[in-house]
Amino acid sequence: MTTHRRSAPERSRLAVRDLLSEAVAGMLQRPARSVLTALGTVLGVGAFIAVLGLTGTATSQIDHRFNSLTATEVSVTDIGSGDAAARDLSFPRDADARITRLNGALAAGVSWSVRLGPQEAVRAAPVGSANSVDAQTQVIAASPGIWQASQAQFTEGRAFDGFHDTHHQRVAVIGQATAARLGITTLRTQPAVFIGSTAFTVIGVLKDVERKPELLMSITVPRSVAERTWGAPTDEGAQMLISTQLGAAGQIADEVAVALRPDHPEYFKVTAPPDPRSLRAAVSDDLSQLFLLLAGVCLIIGAVGIANTTLVAVLERTGEIGLRRALGARGVHITLQFLTESAMLGLLGGLVGTSIGTVVVVAVAAARQWTPVIDPATLAAAPTLGLVAGLLAGLYPAWRASRIPPVEALRR
Repeated sequence: MTTHRRSAPERSRLAVRDLLSEAVAGMLQRPARSVLTALGTVLGVGAFIAVLGLTGTATSQIDHRFNSLTATEVSVTDIGSGDAAARDLSFPRDADARITRLNGALAAGVSWSVRLGPQEAVRAAPVGSANSVDAQTQVIAASPGIWQASQAQFTEGRAFDGFHDTHHQRVAVIGQATAARLGITTLRTQPAVFIGSTAFTVIGVLKDVERKPELLMSITVPRSVAERTWGAPTDEGAQMLISTQLGAAGQIADEVAVALRPDHPEYFKVTAPPDPRSLRAAVSDDLSQLFLLLAGVCLIIGAVGIANTTLVAVLERTGEIGLRRALGARGVHITLQFLTESAMLGLLGGLVGTSIGTVVVVAVAAARQWTPVIDPATLAAAPTLGLVAGLLAGLYPAWRASRIPPVEALRR
């Protein structure tokens, strides 16, 4: 009697090609739902690219503005005016010219705030009139170089120059806000402002300045006139503003004290701009950490959307799952099928989101006339993030699909 052994049934297999085709078929079976499922990743990855791209663009713009203004500005404070040897004001008469002779210096100007007496109100009408009195207006004494150093722009008239300063001309430059408060609307009538009992002819109205914004809210008079009328400051109030070429601020800061007073360079405190590299790194780190957190939140929201939609799809396709199991598909095959679908949806959403985010960065930069800055590594990693988000989002729905008993699935 011969005994025949029954061979064990061969375990079913799922080729990679079949797995991909089944995943694509599952996506195309309900295209509207697939689009809505991928929309979460599109928004998450798009926000990720847009936020990081705008962060890099804004950081570059901040760096540009820092280089063009702060990195080209040196300030000098008079700390020796209380010394008798300093002759009241430590800055010499030709301080502006001494600094502009230095290599890399573009312009320089000395200024200080004038202390008025209790009876020295500012008005745009004759003494004794109560009209057009402005007791809050600040009076600033300045050398002619202050206008070029501050990059002043005038809406009407002009700035006082070396002739006005040398010949002690009582002229003044006022800001637009000050002119409005004093009731000065035009310079054609040669208006005058009274500071106490002293009249100053207004020759210019400031529109804007790049540096030293207090000039816009003040009445600025020549240095020589201020020293003759109110005396030089003796409380360390005088300062010099120096505009330099890009990269020359450090050198100017080292040379300015000796150039002004070779006999007493200790009379001056020089403030050089901070290191642009450290400032740029600090700004970039702060912005990147903040916006990267926001982008991560957007990506998590997108992954949760994929997980929710995929879980609903599993419940809707219970009959299909039972039929596959009855035909020999194992639980791991069901798991791989749904994982592949969610991963492909995540990858597709990542690619579309990367494109949309890039377009947003370029559009915003173009609207603001900036240079768009996007790290190529970020563009390369963004679709991968979508793929990973899709995989993570599909883990639980795929596992749940593989745990459905075939008989129960067919019964449903």
